[in-house]
Parts: sequence; C-alpha cells; structure tokens
Amino acid sequence: MQRIGFIVTEGFQMLGLAAQTVFEYANMSAGNAVYDVRVLSEKGRPVHSTIGMTLQTERFSGMRFDTLIFGGTNEATPPITPGLLNFARRGLKTSRRVASICTGAFILAYAGLLDGRRATTHWAFSRELQTRFPKVTVEEDRIFIVDGPVWTSAGATAGLDLALAMVEKDLGADVARSTAQKLVMHQRRTGGQSQHSELLTLSPKSDRIQNAITYAEMHLHTELSVGKLAEVANLSPRQFSRAFQKETGQSPAKAVEKLRLESARLMIEQSRHPIQVVAQETGFVDPRRMREAFLRTFGLPPQAFRRNAREKAA
Repeated sequence: MQRIGFIVTEGFQMLGLAAQTVFEYANMSAGNAVYDVRVLSEKGRPVHSTIGMTLQTERFSGMRFDTLIFGGTNEATPPITPGLLNFARRGLKTSRRVASICTGAFILAYAGLLDGRRATTHWAFSRELQTRFPKVTVEEDRIFIVDGPVWTSAGATAGLDLALAMVEKDLGADVARSTAQKLVMHQRRTGGQSQHSELLTLSPKSDRIQNAITYAEMHLHTELSVGKLAEVANLSPRQFSRAFQKETGQSPAKAVEKLRLESARLMIEQSRHPIQVVAQETGFVDPRRMREAFLRTFGLPPQAFRRNAREKAA
C-alpha cells in the first residue's frame, strides 16, 4: 500500500484537499486499497482553513510516506517554520516523490527543493515565486510540472490533474481514466496545458452556444463552418453568429482558430507527431496555414515550440 501524506498549515485552502478524492476513487477503480491517505501538520492539532473550517491532523513523525503533497493558502507565503522545512527536506530523501498544490510551491522553494528545477504555481503568484527564488525556473502557464521526484501544480483545482497523473503513473491509463469518470471530470488536463485555456476565455452563457463550442473542441479535425456549428446549436447561421459574438465577445471563426491553435500547440509540445499530422488533426489542413496562424498569434513558428519543449525536457 502506498501512503500519501497531505500537509496543511494554518489558513490552508480547502479546495486543495479535493485531490485526496482522486486517490480515494483510484482505490475504487483499482478494486483494492492501493492508497492510504493521511492529513498531516507539524503539531498534529486541529488546523483552521481560510473559510473557517477546522481539520484534525496527524503530527509529523518518522512514518515513511510514498508521496508527500504540500497544500497552499490564499497568500504567497504559507506559514513557514523550521520544522515544516526540515520535514520537506527529509521527505525528498525518504519518499518517492514530493509535490505541491498552488502556493505550497513556496514551501518547497524555501526548503531548497526547487533549486535548479522547473516548477509552477498559481498564475497570480508565479512572478513572486520567480523573484524570491531565482534558482527556480518558474513556468507560470502550466497546469503541473514533473521534474524528477518533485511535482508542482498550479491553482487548487490543478491538484486534481496532478493527482490523476500520479495515479496514471502508478496504476496505468485505464485506472486513471476510470477515476476521472467517477469524478465527472470532463477532461483530464495534461501538465503542459495552459492555465489560461481558450475554453475558459469563451465562457458562453447559454447551453446552445456551449454545445457548439464542445462540438468544435471534439471535432477540430473536421471542417467547422458557421452553418455546421449553427446546426449543432439548433439556430440559423445568422442567429448563431449574433448570439456567439454576444456571449463570447468574438466571432465563431476566430474562436475555432484559437481552439485549433491551443490543441496544435499541445500536440507539438507533448508528442512526436510530424507537423503535417498535427496540422491535419487540428483542422489546419496543411502545415503552411498552421504556420501562418502560429506566427500571427504567437509570433513563433510551430517548430520553435517543439524545439523549446525538447530543450526543457533535456
């Protein structure tokens, strides 16, 4: 059995604890108790959350943990004590992996665990993390990052994605997929995915427009005309274009291109598919059109993103 330790400090963020449920449901999907989850604090006393709820915890001890996950608070710097930092340092030596959720990255940074490593945290605090700890390579637009035995994630909900990635590494893709389904997660985000997804920036108000966007996301490799999307939304093309612009602030064509670009960038950074295949799978038809879209939006060609991703991996 793998023992998972969640470390909380005074004023912890409750949402970060949601990642515990990933391991609970992974046990259900696996059909046996693979994970034993414990909640820890330095003193082992009741600890108060930012919303005022109190959580009973176990005290730091010599017990060995397969994985330690440090939660965050609503501030850039959670309460730091020598005992907390020593526990983190010892954990890197005795545990298979050490992780953080949201501003828990600051605990790892103060303990020196992020020196010379790539890391991420909530976008609102990433610049401060980089300024305070120049030895850390902070990638502020990532959901989570794995650098050797150290895992870091963005805001609290990104902890779910980090925990699912751990489950997939431990138990395989089928168990991770089953766990995500039990959690009713629409899509398990990969570590390289941007914290600022185009799906979030669109944020339509009606189900009709949302259905059209979801359809577009699932069918990027096909021709996505206004007429087709209007059909999915059960509206005339003119009604659909007007409603789409009103609810999202952009035209259907512009939104589809942004979704294609986001999907293409992820494929380029995270796979070895040839550029030709990426262009076809994301609906750009040919590499030339995709390259023009990349230059227009990012100022860099697709090959530059693949080169940068390989350099970071190396």
